[in-house]
Amino acid sequence: MPNLNKVMLMGNLTRDPEIKYTPKGMAITQLALAVNRVWSNEAGEKQEEVTFIDVEMFGRKAEVAAEYLKKGRPVFIEGRLKLDSWDDKASGQKRSKLKVVGESLEFLGGREGGSGGAGGSGEGGEYSSARPAARPPSRPASPPARPPVDPDLDAAEDDIPF
Repeated sequence: MPNLNKVMLMGNLTRDPEIKYTPKGMAITQLALAVNRVWSNEAGEKQEEVTFIDVEMFGRKAEVAAEYLKKGRPVFIEGRLKLDSWDDKASGQKRSKLKVVGESLEFLGGREGGSGGAGGSGEGGEYSSARPAARPPSRPASPPARPPVDPDLDAAEDDIPF
């Protein structure tokens, strides 16, 4: 039987990311995400529900999240569910918590963590390097530079002797 554990979340951070490092130097960042759900009830009244979700990221993505994300910033995270279990030291009871392990991160909204969303503004960018995606230049880009012309290599097909 096939298995699938995939989560896709879009929401706002409820606090600044907290980064820690393992003894071997791997970064671990804890995020808290608020995801809103809005609907109308049978009477036509607008209803809203907020779900708070803990997210954990590892490695370079964790470092990028800690560096560029701040409280209130909209973000899109893909990952998987993980169940943590432990014994409560105070009561001795078995405790558990469901969280998301983030595997992919996309910045949404403007650069300075302002409001916004994925509404096609072109300002978001999926994490692929140490920096968030750059904004498009304000002036038109110049055409790509042409490589120098080599008379031996740039000959027309009729000029080739074989």
